[in-house]
Amino acid sequence: MGKLRPGRVEWLASGHTERPRLFQNLLLLLWALLNCGLGVSAQGPGEWTPWVSWTRCSSSCGRGVSVRSRRCLQLPGEDPCWGDSHEYRLCQLPDCPPGAVPFRDLQCALYNGRPVLGTQKTYQWVPFHGAPNQCDLNCLAEGHAFYHSFGRVLDGTACSPGAQGVCVAGRCLSPGCDGLLGSGALEDRCGRCGGANDSCLFVQRVFRDAGAFAGYWNVTLIPEGARHIRVAHRSRNHLALMGGDGRYVLNGDWAVSPPGTYEAAGTHVVYTRDTGPQETLQAAGPTSHNLLLQVLLQEPNPGIEFEFWLPQERYSPFQARVQALGWPLRQPQPREVEPQPPAAPAVIPARTPTLAPDPCPPCPDTRGRAHRLLHYCGSDFVFQARVLGRHRQAQETRYEVRIQLVYKNRSPLRAREYVWAPGHCPCPMLAPHRDYLLAVQRLVSPNGTQDRLLLPHAGYARPWSPAEDSRVRLTARRCPI
Repeated sequence: MGKLRPGRVEWLASGHTERPRLFQNLLLLLWALLNCGLGVSAQGPGEWTPWVSWTRCSSSCGRGVSVRSRRCLQLPGEDPCWGDSHEYRLCQLPDCPPGAVPFRDLQCALYNGRPVLGTQKTYQWVPFHGAPNQCDLNCLAEGHAFYHSFGRVLDGTACSPGAQGVCVAGRCLSPGCDGLLGSGALEDRCGRCGGANDSCLFVQRVFRDAGAFAGYWNVTLIPEGARHIRVAHRSRNHLALMGGDGRYVLNGDWAVSPPGTYEAAGTHVVYTRDTGPQETLQAAGPTSHNLLLQVLLQEPNPGIEFEFWLPQERYSPFQARVQALGWPLRQPQPREVEPQPPAAPAVIPARTPTLAPDPCPPCPDTRGRAHRLLHYCGSDFVFQARVLGRHRQAQETRYEVRIQLVYKNRSPLRAREYVWAPGHCPCPMLAPHRDYLLAVQRLVSPNGTQDRLLLPHAGYARPWSPAEDSRVRLTARRCPI
């Protein structure tokens, strides 16, 4: 086909607005017909239509569910769209008036006086919460020792009394911090929904001054905006906390306060003390104003560990305030990494924030085409992803990843997902802020309440590169059908 001359295009654009549009449409139609005729399949996934508006809440008071949807537009040969066709969010309405009948009770009551179980007998029904599936309408016949399931409960029904989760399409889903049900979105340590702990600094220090006399000694200023505060020590000394008004919150005026929860600076401070002797202060934050942490010395100070997360813009004022008060700053600078348990109570010299090497044994060698073929063909998902953050909890490691490119998926994927790996030292270990090519499996709990992406031990995870992209595309052709 000959090329259009620039002058011709300029004339069409300036003189006739409808002709070039018609010409472009004809070219698109011709391209589609040629591709269909030549058997060339379209590449990539289809495209979503815009989301429709959220529906009205499923309830008139209390908690309910709202839903919105979109459609996938696919040309012949295109893959299905990536992502979900429906999203559900929790809608919080004013509390129901006292004495209002709960939503699940109303649904059971609809079957009162109606024949069921193939007989003409009728019963009065009340909710039964001992059945396996919380999102079935399980109702107990009053005065009898049996219950009956009338199918699914209506969307927006609480999974169980007092539970956070609500039932949607027969599944119990909990809202993420974004308000979407089942999204799994969590606040990071900085308080940002779905964040990667990159907007705040982790301050972790040890106060070691021995003190020349018994009495109150200043430990640190806990500044406004601090989150996830933790203070701990093991001695017969006592931690003391003073508010911005100069009044003690606990352990002030030479009086020891009982363990418990105290209100301070807009947050709840949990104070514990055992016979260890160990004493701790913990608060979720954020603090609404400054707090002063002190210690009431009765014996030499073995060291007081304290830590909190602070917005980056608040760190310099905090440092300046501490220097103005004349307190020593021999402790290390804050780190922009997740907290790790200290190896020893020794003071670490100040250094540039870096990610400390993990004290984990080396992983087994899993290179080779056989390993790639085994994991690619046996996995549920293969995709390129960027690791946004890593969080260790209990005996698992959770990675937050951003999906970049999907090679294989047996169910829809969201733009951001969590990938779980077994163990505190998983193999292979993924580094934050790097791109990987991952082969993962889908793991659904027996009761359907957890739906996870699992990277198995010694699984397939390679730093992404054009060469790795070529290898995995070749592997895809060799999987048995």
